[in-house]
Amino acid sequence: MPRPPDLMARQALPQVLRRGPCSAPELAAALKISPRSALRLLAEQSADVVAAGRGPRRRYAWRRALRGVAAALPLYTVDDSGRVHEGPAVTPVAPEGVFCLLAGLGWPVDEPVADGLWPGLPYPLYDMQPQGFMGRAWARFAHAELEVPADPREWNDDDVLHVLARRGADLSGNLILGEAALRLHQQQRLALGPPCAARATPSAYAALAGQAAALGLAGSSAAGEFPKFTTRRALAGAATPHVIVKFSGVADAPATRRWADLLVCEHLALELMPALPGVQAARTRVLQSGGRTFLESERFDRVGEFGRRPLVSLQALNGHLLGLATQDWRVHAQQLHARGWLAAAEVAAVQRLWWFGRLIANSDMHLGNLSLHPAMGQLTLAPAYDMLPMALAPLPGGEVPAPALRFELPLPAQAAVWHEACALALRLWAAAAADRRISAAFRSIAAAAGDRLRALREHV
Repeated sequence: MPRPPDLMARQALPQVLRRGPCSAPELAAALKISPRSALRLLAEQSADVVAAGRGPRRRYAWRRALRGVAAALPLYTVDDSGRVHEGPAVTPVAPEGVFCLLAGLGWPVDEPVADGLWPGLPYPLYDMQPQGFMGRAWARFAHAELEVPADPREWNDDDVLHVLARRGADLSGNLILGEAALRLHQQQRLALGPPCAARATPSAYAALAGQAAALGLAGSSAAGEFPKFTTRRALAGAATPHVIVKFSGVADAPATRRWADLLVCEHLALELMPALPGVQAARTRVLQSGGRTFLESERFDRVGEFGRRPLVSLQALNGHLLGLATQDWRVHAQQLHARGWLAAAEVAAVQRLWWFGRLIANSDMHLGNLSLHPAMGQLTLAPAYDMLPMALAPLPGGEVPAPALRFELPLPAQAAVWHEACALALRLWAAAAADRRISAAFRSIAAAAGDRLRALREHV
């Protein structure tokens, strides 16, 4: 029979650890027992305790139930060939956060979470959360069954874990969380039919756009966010059949026409951008059907029919590794380089990409619009996307503003990169001014923008 002090310590152990992770000496002091006795109690409670770190860094946390189930969630990866591999588990711990050894998958991690204890979620999981037009439409449809708020922006970390573990079979990147989501992935793979044939693609896109628009939320296109859907199509020479398709409205109105013009501009910009050293861009094409304009973008987090690649947004990296207040991609790239996660050549490519965006009037260059591929603890720049003259987008109420483009000038140290990006931006404005898929009014705006930028270049 245990002595009364040991019995009291055993009963108090869960209460102490539920307040947060601690070391064995800290636990011993809280329980008023020796460190040796604390280690013995921890060993007895090993089924409910997570041990993180080694040596003096070793800390202990109490496992926490997620929706009544105190079980770790396996984290799976899908490789380039489509094979699934089991990675580290994601274990909720008290009072909040999780335990997950993310570094074992080759993702960059900083010192505070190197031992696996995260105050929130491992940052890749935040990118996997449903978001944007498609995410909010899906959440409104599925929230009652999943018992989460209808708007995913209102989800807490446990809501995110619950949804990913139940439904996260086909999300951004190559991660799948939990056995239920993996089984769903396997079922979807077995049920997969052939991709849409090239001849039927335009009409299929028209039907899918109608369905997506019917599920969309009022106001979901605010802040420059296009309605979109994902699908598969057959195309000779494509690296994957998986695509994301943005689409314009079908009404004959100035705002609808402007969004269609911007979709064509995005296609033109992404076609030109690989001319910048170190920069790749998503492969796109423009289709028109049913009164709509479609921009089809080949997914660069997919390989072939079944393969996947890891992907992370600069927004997720900043939120959990850097914590910078600025939206300037160049500053983030420099900080990632200083921390040893991004090569100097990648930083230079980000600088070129950032200046190109500024010189084509892209006013929507937030941190979610730049992504990177993690591998072996390093990051490389993913293909560019969402690069278009958003300063010319319709206002939220549908009004099309008069063009008032203002191009930025570089500091002397950035003059060479500015000129490099400027040369390509002039090509974009010229291409937009000549493209007959673009309205006459917008072609005139593009021509004027090119003239203004060309005149400005003479003084830099």
